[in-house]
Amino acid sequence: MDGGGRHGRVSEGPCARIPRGGLGTVCLGRPARRQSMSRLDLEQLAEIELQRDEEEAAALSMAGRPLVMPTTGRPLVVPTAGQDPALSMDHPFYDVARHGILQVAGEDRFGRRVITFSCCRMPPSHELNHRRLLQYLKHTLDQYVESDYTIVYFHYGLNSQNKPSLSWLQSTYKEFDRRYKKNLKALYIVHPTNFIKVLWTIFKPLISHKFGKKVIYFNSLSELREHLKYDQLIVPPEVLRYDEKLRSLHKGRSSPPAKTPPPRPPLPTQQFGVSLQYLKDKNQGELIPPVLRFTVTYLREKGLHAEGLFRRSASVHTIREIQRLYNQGKPVNFDDYGDIHLPAVILKTFLRELPQPLLTFKAYEQILEITSVESSLRVTRCRQILQSLPEHNYAVLSYLMGFLHEVSRESIFNKMNSSNLACVFGLNLIWPSQGASSLSALVPLNLFTELLIEYYGKVFSAPEARGEPRADTPGQVSRAAPWREATGETDTPRAPSRPPRPPMAAGTLR
Repeated sequence: MDGGGRHGRVSEGPCARIPRGGLGTVCLGRPARRQSMSRLDLEQLAEIELQRDEEEAAALSMAGRPLVMPTTGRPLVVPTAGQDPALSMDHPFYDVARHGILQVAGEDRFGRRVITFSCCRMPPSHELNHRRLLQYLKHTLDQYVESDYTIVYFHYGLNSQNKPSLSWLQSTYKEFDRRYKKNLKALYIVHPTNFIKVLWTIFKPLISHKFGKKVIYFNSLSELREHLKYDQLIVPPEVLRYDEKLRSLHKGRSSPPAKTPPPRPPLPTQQFGVSLQYLKDKNQGELIPPVLRFTVTYLREKGLHAEGLFRRSASVHTIREIQRLYNQGKPVNFDDYGDIHLPAVILKTFLRELPQPLLTFKAYEQILEITSVESSLRVTRCRQILQSLPEHNYAVLSYLMGFLHEVSRESIFNKMNSSNLACVFGLNLIWPSQGASSLSALVPLNLFTELLIEYYGKVFSAPEARGEPRADTPGQVSRAAPWREATGETDTPRAPSRPPRPPMAAGTLR
């Protein structure tokens, strides 16, 4: 699996350790005593195992032990489940989407889009059209299958009342052709049980060895946390409660809260995970962060024709190595790695690790309203929203959007038009201050990003260039000024659709 790492507590491949006392390890690929069983026997066994799952879940819920947060020792407060407030009744799959079974939840640590499937959100089978569920699943995945992506399957909550038929599961697997499976880099199954073991036995003849290697089992959310940006993940409250009860049951009692070591101050040359202001202060007042400038310079010179630019992932080991070099102020030569997609991944990683999104938390709600604006007025509305950005954020955003505009103009070669780029960069530019963006929020976030890229010249042009009065007051700088300061540009007009080449050589820190 691309960029994956093997952890001692994570079960991969054919064997998964089921979190039940005394059951030991369940070998999903080697059911020695079950190989001679008929399909009917296996289906009956699956029903039995599912009933046992329900009984054990019920017994666990009756334990009555107060739940506490493992890190603080304080009582666990779980938010109530509810319908996504941004979900419109005009959604083509509103009847299914309203349950919250499927969510898009940010990205994993390798920059891949994460989609979650929560069994506990599935209503009883007579209340859910499973054919519609399949169509909704395909409708959602169709937006992301051209790029690398990850699926997180929360198994807790599947029961005899809401489980789909085995024939439906089989037809569903067959309906997802190579287009869906090729860029699926990981299928994380959280809280597996013996029911999963039986399902694997039933469907093993259909599952390729290559696909099977993408399946990884996690017994707890703490194990999942090592692979994902957990704060972006939308975990159902039912799953949180179940995981905490499992943890309490296995430990017998809550361990004392661990002392969190004080955060280390960043290195003077730190590039990732620090604010734009910190980078400016440490780089002689330079507005454009060095990592952003280096990667843009390299990709402009060598990567504009690379097919699927910004859609591919890279080895997590290599990403961390490059981050370490940059953070230590050492030079990075991307030619040494032989992968044109690597600087693109580094650029996205830099944006994701900013303490505050480039478009700022403050602009989030305004951006969500872009779809309610009349089409002919959306570019103007984008300009208005950007006027509220800090000058530094505006300068960096203008620099980045100018480059992405260049990339989109080469889409005949790289297959990355403004719409495709927006799908990649939307959640890298803006996210809410609490939790993760909902599935329905992706439409306005991506639309806003697409408008910035497609109409870059109109969105970021100076007011006087459009015949508008300057909004500057004494002591203020015009919106065009940050770009000129960042790039060394003078007042001489130039085409806004192609920003100037950064003067610094790629890979060399000042």
